[in-house]
Amino acid sequence: MRTLEEIQATLEVAKLVPADLQPSVQCISFSESVSSGDYCLMELDETLCRYIESGQSLIIRGDKDEHAVLCSEDKTYDLKVADTSNTLLIIPDCKTPDQLPPNTSVQHVMHCQIFGFAKSYWELKRSRPKLKKLKKLLMENPYNGPSGENERNLDYPKYTMEDLMETIQASEQEIMQQLQLLRACRIEGYWRILELDYEMKLLNHVTQLVDSESWSFTKIPLSICLQELELLEPREMIEHCLNCYGKPYTSEAGEVFYALSEDEVCKSTALMLLQNAVKFNLSEFEEVWQQSVPEGMSTRLDQLKGVALVDRNSRPQVISQLNVEDLSENIQDRFNSLFNIREKWTEEDIAPYIQGLCGEKQTIGSLLTKYARSSLQNGVKVFSSRRPV
Repeated sequence: MRTLEEIQATLEVAKLVPADLQPSVQCISFSESVSSGDYCLMELDETLCRYIESGQSLIIRGDKDEHAVLCSEDKTYDLKVADTSNTLLIIPDCKTPDQLPPNTSVQHVMHCQIFGFAKSYWELKRSRPKLKKLKKLLMENPYNGPSGENERNLDYPKYTMEDLMETIQASEQEIMQQLQLLRACRIEGYWRILELDYEMKLLNHVTQLVDSESWSFTKIPLSICLQELELLEPREMIEHCLNCYGKPYTSEAGEVFYALSEDEVCKSTALMLLQNAVKFNLSEFEEVWQQSVPEGMSTRLDQLKGVALVDRNSRPQVISQLNVEDLSENIQDRFNSLFNIREKWTEEDIAPYIQGLCGEKQTIGSLLTKYARSSLQNGVKVFSSRRPV
């Protein structure tokens, strides 16, 4: 370990003026147990640094056959190894200039030991959460009501939030948002997806009650609705249905009401009609669809963006189910699937199926420029595959 006298002698040999240097001298040496395999370095941006310094945690998620991701409370990052030609030294006690003692006229020596070194580090890149697996897991054991539950084999898997966070490569907040999009319900501590038939059964109970009581679809009283329907289905299921298809609000008198979403009701009704049909004659479908929704609601094809596809080039025109949730999360694979289904797409038709792939500061137009080829067909701009499909 160097002394102050040895350091001053070295400065004289190097012809350096001590007054031009920091008065604090840090002498660095290797510890006896230095190793390159005991430590991994990770590069964090300012936001993540503040996140950790505030006492929060970052979690690495991914099964053995999956690429690892890093998750904060509300964001997901891809982990990528970055090699460097320089050796990176891990020195816990080393100080940066702003951490050194204030300027003093007396020089002093600080001894620091190198505890490890590395020739690579982990880079973080903000990524889209990998959530497709969530629906796949929950669909292993969908919920179809109390009576159907009693008949199910007890070996069917069920998942708590902790189970999902162990398995899904996404942050807790992103998983919760996807559970809401899937209209999943927490039943006895486990997250479950309702079978579509049972979900529509609940919705029909609500809409029939609205019709019989001559209520407005924008003003359904929660307490009376639960009281009237609890003999048919559990109260929590009725309230879950109202939350899926409507928004609650409180009147000036303090009573809770729900306003049903016409678009959501019409979309689910269409999915029920399309679930067992490969293709449906469009004009016949529109007629049956309008007859199937509650009286007073109007169906429109734009309610089906991202869940159904209309083929206007066939004769007669047909409609079929194509749910964006069932497509690959990989960008190239999704484009390949779409171009297998249809050779040429207008931007209006393809947009609902690729808008979820857009990263930060990325647009649908930039995705199409990178993964598709544009051309004019009868004066209309269409997009096709850049590679043979």
